[in-house]
Amino acid sequence: MSGTASKKRELSKRGKKPSTHRRIVTGNVNGKSIVQSDEQLPGYQFKSVPNYEHTLIWVNPTTPDLREEQRFDRYPDSVVPGPGGTSLHFVTFPPSSVFADPSFDGEAASTEALIRLKGLADHFEKEDPAMHKTNIVDYAVVFAGEIWLELDDAKTIHLKRGDVVVQNGTRHAWRNKGTAPVTMLFFLNGAKE
Repeated sequence: MSGTASKKRELSKRGKKPSTHRRIVTGNVNGKSIVQSDEQLPGYQFKSVPNYEHTLIWVNPTTPDLREEQRFDRYPDSVVPGPGGTSLHFVTFPPSSVFADPSFDGEAASTEALIRLKGLADHFEKEDPAMHKTNIVDYAVVFAGEIWLELDDAKTIHLKRGDVVVQNGTRHAWRNKGTAPVTMLFFLNGAKE
């Protein structure tokens, strides 16, 4: 096998180059609005799941106080905010065929998710790791591609680019039944149960 073919095969196995998202954060200094930061955030590409990518854009674990400078400079103990808190995520889901491939290592994927998606992955069900329920209200926007939202009793809803789901703490899963990755934008609102 040539070096070029080998590189293409390895890239296909790992997935594409991680996406980057520009994050601009504003603030107040002496009563004037300023740019606090302007940076590119690289997506985290899962090593155990080709084309599965997660970028945490921002998190407020609880209700923010605008009298204090808003900072997000380290990965949080939980990507799921508490009551009154919020978080913003870009997530790219690979096609479901990735999980059905005989080389897929579910144990490695679960371990990696527990490390990277603290506070969320521990809610994934053992029998069906995509299904989960958390104490949040999600605003989920299909940013690019098509995906299926699955609810109880295998009820599915086909979603296309621009569709928005308000997910009120229900048991659900996101299923990519297509052949290409799909990117979603999630705004999580911490809620009480």
